[in-house]
Amino acid sequence: VSAKDVILFIIKTLTVNGATDQVIEFTGTVVQNMDMSSRMTLCNMAIEAGGTCGICPPDTITAEYLWPFIQDQYASIDDAVADFSRYHSDPDAEYSRVIELDVSDLKPQSTFGFKPDQVKDAEEMSGTQIDQVYIGSCTNGRIEDLRAAAEIVSGKKIADGVRGIVVPATPLVYKMALEEGLLSIFMESGFCIMNPTCGACLGMSSGVLAEGEVCASTTNRNFNGRMGKGGMVHLMSPYTAAATAISGTITDPRTFLS
Repeated sequence: VSAKDVILFIIKTLTVNGATDQVIEFTGTVVQNMDMSSRMTLCNMAIEAGGTCGICPPDTITAEYLWPFIQDQYASIDDAVADFSRYHSDPDAEYSRVIELDVSDLKPQSTFGFKPDQVKDAEEMSGTQIDQVYIGSCTNGRIEDLRAAAEIVSGKKIADGVRGIVVPATPLVYKMALEEGLLSIFMESGFCIMNPTCGACLGMSSGVLAEGEVCASTTNRNFNGRMGKGGMVHLMSPYTAAATAISGTITDPRTFLS
């Protein structure tokens, strides 16, 4: 289970209109222990719940991530963290709504329709045939996402008849994945590696769906026609997408991770 599963669960709870004209602030133990990549996934998809934006209170993890860019502004990371505290909500801040969610027993998630709040446990979608698996985008194209997917597909082949597409989010992510041998793992498994781009996420290039085709995707939106007229998109985590590529049907990734 990853940040993608958490945010899909949150959107299911809020609905696509649940945060319209509002900002979603993500807090709690789970968020505090997330790396920046995971927090970016949460905030990125706050929009799918109708939110204006999503925020996670900045802390040491934030400062360490930003340090190469801000080290001339602060004497130490601790100083940066102290300065960032001004961006935290005040203790007496009033919220339009506070929702507490226990995700300790959360299972891998997947969308099933044409809205990002139409979400089920991935195991409930088991057996759903797919034509394409797309791993990438601003939501799940970071190095951590590629590592997760590679953990699943390493030493395995994607199912016959399935197009597997990996799109690193940036040239730096591409370079890191190349140096770590992740791209070789994907290619040996049968995936195609594309240049950093939005690509098929918005039906632009590199995997646009044909009428009636189904894609298991790590992107952020599954609107009707999003990745191609007449195509269906099921949103899921890199773990679930990778497991689905190997099986040829939507698959709970715990089958492989165990």
